[in-house]
Amino acid sequence: MSSHASMQASKEKSPIKELTIRGVILGGLITLVFTAANVYLGLKVGLTFATSIPAAVISMAILRKFADHTVIENNIVQTIASAAGTLSAIIFVLPGLIMIGYWTGFNYWETALVCAIGGILGVTYSIPLRRALVTGSDLPYPEGVAAAEVLKVGDTHGSAEENKRGLKVIIGGSLVSAGYQLLVSLKVAAGSIAKYFHVGAGGTMVASSLSLALIGVGHLVGVAVGIAMIVGVLISFGVLLPVFTQNVAGLSADVVADLPSLVDTVFANNVRFVGAGAMAVAAVWTLLKIILPIIKGIKESIASSQKRNAGEEVDLTERDIPFSVVAGVTLASMIPVGILLWLFVKDTPISHHTGALIALSIIFVLLIGLIVASICGYMAGLIGASNSPISGVGVIVVLAAALLIKVVTGSEADSNADALIAYTLFTASVVFGIATISNDNLQDLKTGQLVGATPWKQQVALIIGVVFGSLIIPPVLQLMHAAFGFAGAPGAGENALAAPQAQLLSSIAKGVLSGDLRWDLVGIGAIIGIVICVVNEVLIMNTRNSARKLSLPPLAVGMGMYLPMSLTVLISVGAFIGLAYDKWAARKRNAEAKKRLGVLLATGLIVGESLYGVLNAGIIAGSGSESPLAIMPDGFAGWDQLTGVVVFIAMIVLSYKWVQHLAQGIKADAK
Repeated sequence: MSSHASMQASKEKSPIKELTIRGVILGGLITLVFTAANVYLGLKVGLTFATSIPAAVISMAILRKFADHTVIENNIVQTIASAAGTLSAIIFVLPGLIMIGYWTGFNYWETALVCAIGGILGVTYSIPLRRALVTGSDLPYPEGVAAAEVLKVGDTHGSAEENKRGLKVIIGGSLVSAGYQLLVSLKVAAGSIAKYFHVGAGGTMVASSLSLALIGVGHLVGVAVGIAMIVGVLISFGVLLPVFTQNVAGLSADVVADLPSLVDTVFANNVRFVGAGAMAVAAVWTLLKIILPIIKGIKESIASSQKRNAGEEVDLTERDIPFSVVAGVTLASMIPVGILLWLFVKDTPISHHTGALIALSIIFVLLIGLIVASICGYMAGLIGASNSPISGVGVIVVLAAALLIKVVTGSEADSNADALIAYTLFTASVVFGIATISNDNLQDLKTGQLVGATPWKQQVALIIGVVFGSLIIPPVLQLMHAAFGFAGAPGAGENALAAPQAQLLSSIAKGVLSGDLRWDLVGIGAIIGIVICVVNEVLIMNTRNSARKLSLPPLAVGMGMYLPMSLTVLISVGAFIGLAYDKWAARKRNAEAKKRLGVLLATGLIVGESLYGVLNAGIIAGSGSESPLAIMPDGFAGWDQLTGVVVFIAMIVLSYKWVQHLAQGIKADAK
């Protein structure tokens, strides 16, 4: 009898603990911590990390103390906690309202409801896609499969020691990365290094953040994404910046005379829009590739629901939340969406368009939401939730919303641009919530399929995770705003958080509605995107039957083009460090267990720095000083870069050596 059949038979004989109160509480606590960490990381570098595997490890370490724990109960915990790695991506949109000066802070209930409604819609939209993209698909779902393997190992009798090691690695990695950030706060070590220089008549730069979290991100996303991002960096900083900085028309003399200001200004106002065009083409190409399988899967989902309603037997592991409930919740959610939009627009200069705008937005959420859920679910299946460039989908969402809103409001798009930009971003934030959760939900459902879980219980668990995440996101956002501010926002200081995606999406909405979007730059990016898509397809086709498969993910190239070099370079470095570690592990016995420790170290590096960032933000907000922990004088500047580089490299080397030492102790016969 197969393991799946055994699980099913066991289920039918006696009830097995799955969706339990203790599991919900544990998953909720993990969600609160990881959501706070992800909000900080996303605002700083524009990327978030998936929390399924570390949540599974923590869950197993705790629930093993209960004699009646089960693998599917642990699966529920990681399903709830996984909302932290996805719903927090809504911060890629909402800070834009601060940046354009429309909001002065994050109203708790308004922000929480936007997150919750978008997230719940993400669950309902992805349920009909399960058969198309999970059970009836050969998509690899790398993170879903990895999480299932971790859960299976954790459920075996001999794996307690491995679980302890995993938890130890996460804590150790967290302490190391938090420790380095403490040195940065003390002004003992630098947080980044940069060098600007002339290239002919233009200029460019070389820069890198000294962030252990970015090393962890790179390890998780893998070398294919790392190489693609380097390609994007070379296009932007090696070609576009030197060319664009030669044309200084429209820039002030002060900006032109100062090379760093010139390079930064041209990058923000020109290069980033080329990257947006490249990402838009890549996302459209992805949709075209998956549209037919999605339509087929939706038909199968409806047919299965009808079969169940007719009283025919449906396997427990194939039972979703009934389609009638899914449709009812989806439609009912449009009521609070409409209310939120009405409250947002009622006292603004565009209030006389309230009816038309709300009707357009509701239709937009219903239709575009389904398309976005399909794209994001497919991306999660193809390259994993961590690697899925949700921001690329956000570019298309904001472009489409802004164009439609401009059509509805006509000439008023010029006179009331600020209000319309804000309304566009607010509408897009709901769809963005759909995108983030659908991306995660299908990954979790793949994990559940592999461990014999009940889909509808997982779907309920994810809704619970959305609620937990929605409760913590607003206060963390407000804390970050009060402590640092956002780059480009009124009154933002030199330590303002970059929030690169929010900057990009705000710029796109402003450009479309104000009529001054550089479509020529978007067009250049589109041409680059087409070329990259063709190259990627050729690589895939030529290595389809090869042991060494090659690809150049177009959206990752686009991210490399529009994210600051200080962020992307280190991610690529981390990807190659992860590759080297995995090659070392592959030469050892029980390689997969050793690789998992590497993944957990990478996760710890991310979590530690992110949580320290939240703590430091609280200290800054409470003290009113931008550098309350600094102990070194200003004259130490310059030396801090040397100290930082040396300490940073030493921490990376020693951390991975330590994990290799721990991995050597894993028994060769561990299963």
